[in-house]
Amino acid sequence: MTNRKNDATRQSFRPIVGIDLGTTNSAVAYIHNSKPEIIPSPQSKHIIPSVVLLDPEGKVVVGEDARAALIAMPDRTVAAVKRKIGSQEPIAIGGQALLPQEISALILKELKSYVDDRFGEGEKEAVITVPAYFTDEQRRATKQAGELAGFVVERIINEPTAAALAFGLAHMEEDRHILIYDLGGGTFDVSVVEMMSGVLEVKASSGNSHLGGEDFDWQIVDWLAEQMIAEHGVDPRGDLRARALLKEEAEKIKIKLSTEETTSVALPVVMVQDNCPMGLQLEFTRSQFISLIDSYLQETMACVQRVLTDADLGPQDIDEILLVGGSTRIPQVHQLIHQFFKKEPRRDVHPDEAVALGAAVQAGLKSGALSDSGMVATDVAPFSMGIAVLKEWKGVAMRPGGFHAIIPRNTTVPVTRTEQFYTTADGQTSASIEIYQGEHGWVKNNHRLGEFLLDGIPANGAGKEAVEVTYRYNLNGILEVTARCVSTGKEMTVTVQDALERHSQEAFQESADRLEKLFAGAPDENLAEEQFEEAWELFDDQEDDGAADYEELSEGVLQQEAASLRYRVEKLLESLTGADQSRAEEMLHRLDEAIATNDLEELRSVLDEVTDVLIDLEI
Repeated sequence: MTNRKNDATRQSFRPIVGIDLGTTNSAVAYIHNSKPEIIPSPQSKHIIPSVVLLDPEGKVVVGEDARAALIAMPDRTVAAVKRKIGSQEPIAIGGQALLPQEISALILKELKSYVDDRFGEGEKEAVITVPAYFTDEQRRATKQAGELAGFVVERIINEPTAAALAFGLAHMEEDRHILIYDLGGGTFDVSVVEMMSGVLEVKASSGNSHLGGEDFDWQIVDWLAEQMIAEHGVDPRGDLRARALLKEEAEKIKIKLSTEETTSVALPVVMVQDNCPMGLQLEFTRSQFISLIDSYLQETMACVQRVLTDADLGPQDIDEILLVGGSTRIPQVHQLIHQFFKKEPRRDVHPDEAVALGAAVQAGLKSGALSDSGMVATDVAPFSMGIAVLKEWKGVAMRPGGFHAIIPRNTTVPVTRTEQFYTTADGQTSASIEIYQGEHGWVKNNHRLGEFLLDGIPANGAGKEAVEVTYRYNLNGILEVTARCVSTGKEMTVTVQDALERHSQEAFQESADRLEKLFAGAPDENLAEEQFEEAWELFDDQEDDGAADYEELSEGVLQQEAASLRYRVEKLLESLTGADQSRAEEMLHRLDEAIATNDLEELRSVLDEVTDVLIDLEI
């Protein structure tokens, strides 16, 4: 027998875990007996859907139950929030307005509950992964999400690097070049890694932080919507519930076509207009799917070529190809990789767990749990970083807004680089240091990170005073910039991406207070939503022995009632046993049959019976 708390003590003063905060799914892992191991959910699941539900009672639900509510309660649920992290635009959920990092914190808090179950109460540290092409704001927001969830977050690592770590730990004695192709739910990354007797060095990275399975799903949704428009003359994408239904169907289609050439789409009711049900009945083929997503897949292969060029390697120089991320299950991905490299990718890497396991390896290296492994890992800066300068335009005029890279992309980190610049005007006594990341020659096309002013420069002729600009970029993607007047020694330093200090303590505290209120179950007057008001009033109405009257309800409302009622029965099932459990399961079966047949009279009858039974069981 092993004492888990003693394991934690041996690893470090505080337990440290690795987390893959994914667009579609998330997972947490730790080092156990010198190997990375997933910490499962109470339901023994290794990964959980990255979906958050704020149910009508104000309870926060994360994971499978939240995903099950996407259609029944679309404006109480949020999925794929990772695609919005770093934005300061609030997201509506259940009458609340939460920032993307706050919703991400709810997912991380769920994972933290698994960690607490494993290690007991107390402070926990986390290494959290991000796509290699995440910007400064996205990395900062991810770190803040972890802190809001209650973790100490001192390390952020790139996802393909994490996957390489998971593979590298089991192949320490091998010297080879590895390409990690990471196509997830919302992001794509590709990295080339060189392994040399336990030293893992990232040579180059490329990718797109807005390309993944979500885009494939929405391509299918758009195609299905076009079929609805052609057949019924209406666009279902304007209806929140219909849109959610098509999105769920699109995911099912994508998954089925990974193993089958053709799949049937049978949706009796997608939406209702003027009491007339409108549905879809058709066949969808793998070739149709590939035609819809081909441009995305070709973009990933262009990134593969770019990363090889940056690493000064050819396809023949790659010894192993690791496919990571759920979207790599698409057969066309395997085919494109095989065509390009003339070799098969490895099939012993778990696409959904590799990143979390690799994050745990990094956690183990940091905590000392893997100090005997001999592994050393380096990473690279995914973007070029530099400043705005005067630049020659069309071979003649000098104009502001040029971009000068101080740290070129794919430079091994940590790194410090210093370059010297000169004043551009007579009598200039200050210099504005504008900080950018990107690859374009003009800053307007790059990503602005910040700006600060160095003053106190002696008044002199243009070009007579020198200013040294130093960029320090560390392993977390935290950039520190220093500007120094050479003649006086006066300098100013700013940290572009905060490390331990938050960019706004007040904003962080506001987020923390908001989440604390949610978890405390504090009543909120805004929780009621018009779309669901009628449904939940029916559930709570105890008149006539609690029986709801469905006789006058339209088909659209009946379908909504059935979906919402089904969700409530599913939740109740968790607490039932014996005869009551069988009774509830029978209700679900009756509901599913009535919904599938689209017999309105039968559906009304079943809803009446189910409501009566549900009230009886809940009492």
